[in-house]
Amino acid sequence: FTWHTGSLWRSSGVLSERVVINVSGLRFETQLRTLSQFPDTLLGDPQKRGRYYDPLHNEYFLDRNRPCFDSILYFYQSGGRLKRPANIPLDVFIDEVKFYQLEGEALARFLEDEGFPKDEERPMPENEFQKQVWLLFEYPESSAAARIIAIISVMVILVSIVIFCLETLPDFKDEREILVRRHLYSIYYPPFLYTHPFQDPFFVVETMCICWFSFELLVRFVACPSKTNFFRDIMNIIDFVAIIPYFVTLGTELARAKGGTPAMSLAILRVIRLVRVFRIFKLSRHSKGLQILGQTLKASMRELGLLIFFLFIGVILFSSSVYFAEVDNENTAFTSIPESFWWAVVTMTTVGYGDMSPVTVGGKLVGSLCAIAGVLTISLPVPVIVSNFSYFYHRETECEDTTEYKHISTSLWSDEEEEEDEEEEEEDKEESNRSWRFYTMKHNSIKLEVEHLKWID
Repeated sequence: FTWHTGSLWRSSGVLSERVVINVSGLRFETQLRTLSQFPDTLLGDPQKRGRYYDPLHNEYFLDRNRPCFDSILYFYQSGGRLKRPANIPLDVFIDEVKFYQLEGEALARFLEDEGFPKDEERPMPENEFQKQVWLLFEYPESSAAARIIAIISVMVILVSIVIFCLETLPDFKDEREILVRRHLYSIYYPPFLYTHPFQDPFFVVETMCICWFSFELLVRFVACPSKTNFFRDIMNIIDFVAIIPYFVTLGTELARAKGGTPAMSLAILRVIRLVRVFRIFKLSRHSKGLQILGQTLKASMRELGLLIFFLFIGVILFSSSVYFAEVDNENTAFTSIPESFWWAVVTMTTVGYGDMSPVTVGGKLVGSLCAIAGVLTISLPVPVIVSNFSYFYHRETECEDTTEYKHISTSLWSDEEEEEDEEEEEEDKEESNRSWRFYTMKHNSIKLEVEHLKWID
């Protein structure tokens, strides 16, 4: 009976039996005990691997990737450790892992060891309407409408940046800064020829962009699942900071239009208007490339800090050296050590503006050493940063590569025959269970009859 098969698999004699696995012509040998450690996998389940058994050669034949099987077999031998061969692409190896049904915790640990972060939980609002709105504005890949919203947002950001740059051209430059300067320094003579801000086409376009930014930020804030986590997100902080300069400038313009005195100086206003350039970082919400760059810089903070530290030491050392080398020259541009900082930075970074240059032999020698030291200092941490960028880039592309490839079946039967075979196995199993129950009942009845005859005797 097939009911006896389970007990046979558990016996030590059978478990120590060797198994031959032929993977595309490369034969591997192992013990049943090794495979039976993971009974839910393809090779650990006798019924699953039985579909690939070749009775003519007394082996299991699998038309799969041969180099990958070393790691697959090591998974059984090591008790669940999954390691990818160095010469095997990640997508190919994951495809093999899924074929051998090694998914679950082992695959999750493997991806974590490979540097892939765990799938972050995406908290969703409990209200269904808020959930749909949140998906619409936060996750562009969730639907076609969300992608349209993302495209509109990117276009508005680009228009805002273009306006920020064009309004500084001489042909379009506004005279408001000159008027503000006159108003600040001569309160007795109010500015004349004042132009209302709403008559400025750049201001009108800027207002339209700010309306979209404010609407988007407000909707996302109302629909977000957690108000606290919303303000902890750096992207939301950037969105908020990007719209502040407009309202500050608008308040100043309205106060000046009513004849009031601006409460802030011209320098502060210029700094506030400069903050508008941070809107370019809003593109990182819709750009994987900028996100990869941010991850690279974050992972390379140690190398960047080391680079800055080396540059700091070199600037102090060579600016002091060139100052004392040029101090006897009357027409020298190195009038002090702090004045030499600029020359040292420009020389070490191999920019070489030429606005400051040594003229003495000692100064030129110091300049040569400064340039060589700068090349060595900058080139040392650069490979690490490039390696980090390459790692994050390939990791992102491999995560996005979700294309499903249909692999040719390696079973000795077709898919339909496999399904029929599985159904027959289920029927045989049920039949064996019925037979076992019948055998048990028959055995018990015979046993009772024997005992009854003994009692009569």
